[in-house]
Amino acid sequence: MYTRFILLVVLIVSSHFLNSQTKTLNLSLSEVVTLAQSDAPDVLIANNQLNTNYWQNQFFLAGYKPQISLNSNPNLFRSIDEIILPTGASSFISRSQMNTGLELQLRQQITKTGGTVFASTGMERIDLFKTSTNDASTSYLSNPISIGFIQPIFAYNELKWDKEIQPLSYAESTKEYAEDMEAVARTAAQLFFEVLIAQLNLEAARQDKVNADTLFRISRGRFRVGKIAETELLNIELRALNADAAVAQASLNVQTNSEQLRNYLGIKEAVIFELETPTEIPTFIVEAGTALEFAKMNRSDNISFARRLKVAESEVDRAKKAGFEIDLFASFGLTQTGITLGGAFNDLLDQERVNLGISMPIADWGVTKSRREIAASNLELEKARIDQEKVEFEQQILIRVQQFDLVRNQVKLAKRAYEASIKREDITRKRYLIAKIGITELNIAITEKEQARQKYVTALQNFWLAYYELRTLTLYDFAENKSLVKVPEGY
Repeated sequence: MYTRFILLVVLIVSSHFLNSQTKTLNLSLSEVVTLAQSDAPDVLIANNQLNTNYWQNQFFLAGYKPQISLNSNPNLFRSIDEIILPTGASSFISRSQMNTGLELQLRQQITKTGGTVFASTGMERIDLFKTSTNDASTSYLSNPISIGFIQPIFAYNELKWDKEIQPLSYAESTKEYAEDMEAVARTAAQLFFEVLIAQLNLEAARQDKVNADTLFRISRGRFRVGKIAETELLNIELRALNADAAVAQASLNVQTNSEQLRNYLGIKEAVIFELETPTEIPTFIVEAGTALEFAKMNRSDNISFARRLKVAESEVDRAKKAGFEIDLFASFGLTQTGITLGGAFNDLLDQERVNLGISMPIADWGVTKSRREIAASNLELEKARIDQEKVEFEQQILIRVQQFDLVRNQVKLAKRAYEASIKREDITRKRYLIAKIGITELNIAITEKEQARQKYVTALQNFWLAYYELRTLTLYDFAENKSLVKVPEGY
């Protein structure tokens, strides 16, 4: 008991000290949610993830646009190399030269075929430096124009599948951002009520302490004149002592929960929260079918289902086309060589190249077949999982809508019960003071009033958490009649 008294003194002193050092924030539930969605550390994480997904999508889109590149690979060397003479004999010859070249190339991927077309222009130059065996010379090789294509035949078309999958991935990420923001709102609401309930408990504990002290003072006078027994006085004294301990514990809970809320909101300086109890309950009606429609339209789940199915189908296509490969390369261009730059463009000669590469397994001992069966089995498994998740998704929405109406009714019932308990406790206290009833009946009335108060506040908490959970599940604010799917500008 002595330790609890010391703790109470420390908390009271520290509270006075903090009041002189910190600022007070008067906040409603909606203001706490708005503040959290602006400055909470979780919002920074969500923004960074959205930014990453945005640039990944930009990288993907850029890959389908024409790519222009400038290539050069200067090479200077001096060495003695072994060469084969016209007679067939070998000899060591000193070589000193520089090779330079410049090529400008345009490439474009073709989504429908999975191939690539290209066009290029370039020039090469060789400078032979004077040595003991040869004189200095210069030669040029021009390639004014060259066009061609690279085309896999009967191969897995990754370009085609990526163009179907990546837009789904990006759309899914934007929906996930909205879900993350609503998850922040729900967490902020949870922390709000933890602080609010702690503050209300502290307020109730302080009032209970005042009442217990007053009752103890009156009871001591009544004991002196012999109107109550010593056991009743001891019972009242015990209640007064317990009230002191309850105030100390409630003060500690307020500080602990306030610190958690402050950290979550990203507030750096010390603050004292004064929170408004959200007693006004909105009266909007949520139809189960409407909620389900908004959920399907706004949530990332439906997009995720489509994306996962596409990925599984692409793996089946990959497995079917693995093994047998044909690659066709063809190009046509003009070229010429000369000892001067102008001479390298005279009487241009055509240059054609065709290359056909074929690779096919002769005996793979069932590897290809196994790969196909695994991919087909995974596709069927993914379909089954998606069907089950769709059912669970719809059931979750329907259940939450039904529960929402129930928790709203519980608030009304709990409020009426709390109001009745206040009147009953007041009447019982007055009857005790005029010695009409004993301490047992008063204790019961006080306990029932506190229980009713806690149930009412808990009912408020359950309603508002259900409200924010419904917002998270549907990404729709039924109170304001507006969609919650939103992304920052520029994404």
